[in-house]
Amino acid sequence: MIIAIDGPGGSGKTTVSRTVAERLELAHLDTGAFYRAATLAVLRAGGDLDNEAIVTLVAGLDLDFDEGVMRLGGEDISGAIRSDDVTAHVSRVSAIRYVRTLMVDHQRAWVLERGNHAVVEGRDIGTVVFPDAEVKLFLTASAEERARRRARDLQDRGMTADKNQILSQIRSRDKADSTRPIAPLRPAEDAVILDSTSLDLDAVVEHVLELVRSCDSSGSPDGSTGPTVG
Repeated sequence: MIIAIDGPGGSGKTTVSRTVAERLELAHLDTGAFYRAATLAVLRAGGDLDNEAIVTLVAGLDLDFDEGVMRLGGEDISGAIRSDDVTAHVSRVSAIRYVRTLMVDHQRAWVLERGNHAVVEGRDIGTVVFPDAEVKLFLTASAEERARRRARDLQDRGMTADKNQILSQIRSRDKADSTRPIAPLRPAEDAVILDSTSLDLDAVVEHVLELVRSCDSSGSPDGSTGPTVG
């Protein structure tokens, strides 16, 4: 079973996906880590590369994601890819058509190596990467709530957080992701849309598990016509 969880930044995809994977004893793939790794490599190369040079660079990268750790050429870059600089530039790199082709190939191969049993999160999993996934969830929340969560996460890690700046970044990323011509951020037609603004982690995870149970019993999850929940 492939469980696809899509949604905008700060919607809780990573925490929910990781928790669901643990509960179901499935592999977990954060596809955004691949794009962030590519972006980090571009920045390390100077950052002012044109699209052709970026594609050439990305095509030669040695990327690996395992147990929540992203590696570039064997180096653990899990922390480095979450920097403000990477966040500010990842939309541009990930919007390049052939970069997305390369990353999708990586992601599909990763899941295939695990017997096509995984929880996969991102922004185009249900629409592009795994359009035939058995369970598809589009997880969202208000921009204000997502900014609050991001600020709290940063503070929990001992970092300073300007909520207004984070809110501005979230809205900018939402616009860039949803309007790009290649694999724009949008729910798959058969995805269940869940607004988690007023829900805690346990409630969201339980909803996903209920979709899985429904799929196991009927072959397709309840709400496969794409209702909005929450």
